[in-house]
Amino acid sequence: MSGFSTSSEPFTLQRDCHAIHVPYGDVVNLPAGQTGYITQSLGGSFTVYIEGSLFRIDGKDADALGKAPPEPISVPENADDEDVERVVWEQLRTCFDPEIPINVVDLGLVYDLSLEHLENGRRKVYVKLTLTAPGCGMGDILVEDARTKLEMIPTIEEAQIDLVFDPPWNQSMMSDEAKLQTGMM
Repeated sequence: MSGFSTSSEPFTLQRDCHAIHVPYGDVVNLPAGQTGYITQSLGGSFTVYIEGSLFRIDGKDADALGKAPPEPISVPENADDEDVERVVWEQLRTCFDPEIPINVVDLGLVYDLSLEHLENGRRKVYVKLTLTAPGCGMGDILVEDARTKLEMIPTIEEAQIDLVFDPPWNQSMMSDEAKLQTGMM
């Protein structure tokens, strides 16, 4: 992999920022002045190519790349469970494997989703998520990304993301759109 293409956008970091080394999942600090290429900007995070390696930079650090942070999430006033579940699915569609430009929903990695009402009027969301490969170093990162993004939803107090491997994921679980995008259809 060359790491970047003619459609990749060059950048110079405007300040120090944390990043995750792909596919290992290690958190590193990238220094201000570091140059590289943005290879993917999906779901409010960025995958960047620097000196032969890929790194994932969270949307909250978009300003370090000279980009605007993602818009805050909203739900309709007096949202019912159907409204909230729709927003939960939308948020899960912003979770991407840094190496595959397809969201976890279209990849077929979300096996189950349910909401629970809490006594304080807020909700807890439960998600069963899998990986394309059980040994993927980005598993914990994807779980934390999903949890963080779901807990940003107004009315969601807690997101419990369970990483499961049964049944094992396979390409037939991908949406038709994902199969088209990857040339598998």
